[in-house]
Amino acid sequence: MMIQSNFNCPFELTLELIGGKWKGLILWHLHDKEVLRNGEMLRLMPKITQKMLTQQLREMEENGLVKRVIYEQIPPKVEYSLTEHGKALRPILKMMIVWGLDYAQNKNITIACG
Repeated sequence: MMIQSNFNCPFELTLELIGGKWKGLILWHLHDKEVLRNGEMLRLMPKITQKMLTQQLREMEENGLVKRVIYEQIPPKVEYSLTEHGKALRPILKMMIVWGLDYAQNKNITIACG
């Protein structure tokens, strides 16, 4: 899904690019680990389906946030990492973690981090 070209504000564009249940989490794991393969992402996010992971990765690749490298070997190997636009999200992702931890602590919410 290529991104539309008309938005009412920059915040709307940002949410379109990184919003939803899985995109932020995928971006966080790619930020944290730098390079991940498909199976590694499935282990890090056990509730995501293969179909949804593939869809989200394709969208973020089309929009220039994630890059995919295919290694021609047997068996084939595919690795994902952040592009420069994806890496520019790192401060935002870190701030979201800090905010989430603070909110959880204030509301007595348990977070099980892996």
